[in-house]
Amino acid sequence: MQYQKPVIVQEQRLRMNPQLYQSIQLMALPLQELKFKIQEEIEKNPALEVVDDKSDDSLDENGGAANEEEDAYFENSSDPGYSRALDQEGSDAKQKFIEGALARPESLQDHLLWQLRLQPIPKRWFEIGSLLIRNLNEDGFHREPPERLVPASAAKLLPDVMRLVQGFEPLGTCTKDYRESLMVQASLVPGAPPRTLEILDDSFALLEKGKLAEIARRLRMKEPQVRLVLEYVRTLNPFPGRQYSTESPTYVIPDLMIKIKDGEFVIILNDEEIPVLGVNPFFTDLLKNKEKRPERELKQFVNDNVKNARWFIRSVTQRNETLLKIARAVVEFQREFFLRGPKYLVPLTLKDIAGEVSVHETTVSRIANAKYVQTEWGIFELKYFFSNSISGAGSTGSRFSKEGVKQIIKEVLDEDPSAKKYSDQKIADLLKTRGINLARRTVAKYRNELDIQSSYGR
Repeated sequence: MQYQKPVIVQEQRLRMNPQLYQSIQLMALPLQELKFKIQEEIEKNPALEVVDDKSDDSLDENGGAANEEEDAYFENSSDPGYSRALDQEGSDAKQKFIEGALARPESLQDHLLWQLRLQPIPKRWFEIGSLLIRNLNEDGFHREPPERLVPASAAKLLPDVMRLVQGFEPLGTCTKDYRESLMVQASLVPGAPPRTLEILDDSFALLEKGKLAEIARRLRMKEPQVRLVLEYVRTLNPFPGRQYSTESPTYVIPDLMIKIKDGEFVIILNDEEIPVLGVNPFFTDLLKNKEKRPERELKQFVNDNVKNARWFIRSVTQRNETLLKIARAVVEFQREFFLRGPKYLVPLTLKDIAGEVSVHETTVSRIANAKYVQTEWGIFELKYFFSNSISGAGSTGSRFSKEGVKQIIKEVLDEDPSAKKYSDQKIADLLKTRGINLARRTVAKYRNELDIQSSYGR
């Protein structure tokens, strides 16, 4: 007969309190987001204050005083038409106008709609054209099938309006994909070799792979004729809308700088972007001063805020110290990279660094995420230095890392002009002479990751 009885078991568990969760969050934050988090915490906790903030130093310390003297002179003058408030208001309005006029570049839709408004077309055509243009993505292709945009009564007008928009600058927009865009451009741009449209329509896949002999045999043409078509198609733009892309560049602020000074590696933490924090003295005085003992609720409020402020300061400090420790370990493992360049990157795993720094792998992962390092060879994301070996066995496998081999492939194709015609198999053979054994398909994969076209495209 089975029965239950109480049993006492002793075990260890990690309890995730709010402070620990906050500390883990800070580990993962890059520099810019850490600044926002600090500002948010300062606004939330009155016991936390900024002791020193180098990032907010004024660029013109004396300019303010000079401007105040100038304003005071004119304010006290006998000119009844001058008003400092009106002058400031006019300056603000002018600034807003300039920002509104210059901040946003012209988009593809703006450019095409401007051309559409200049056309002497019926109102119905203009309405359909506007729908087609607003349906285009950044490449200039349809997001949704055009047939869904117009009612059945206007479907017969759709082909004519599409042809009108396709002829706008840039040529080849308002199409389904890049193949159709090339066909539209070939029909509108003069100088297309004979049977260009036929090859693009019937044998585009073969043309992409450079199989000119097969196209010539299939369409009963001479191979030099097909080569002329290929050279002409290369002059066209398969993604015409991209030249009007409004995506702004993304700027990063390095968390660390690693440089070589007197033969030694120097690791510098970018702490100028992080304000120095401290506990507000008013709150600490309330706790220390026995003569002015606060009420129970007030004392609890002060205690909690001071405790949270100290924990937050400790968490930021721990984040920076852990980042420095991991950076030192990475430099030790990747010395050849920092001395000689990206192609000397060796295999490195999170486990290697975790063992060196005596932290968990997840801590290394959080620290490495979205953190950037400025080196002699450029700015790299910290997780760039963690790369598997080409044999897939981590740092215990081949001495060549995946990223290092990719840089060698890029170097092979750049150093010799004739290397542009090298096939993936030829590149694999050249790598083998350097002691790097890769299959042809792996070379093709790395080449695609480097955004390098095949030998036919090069």
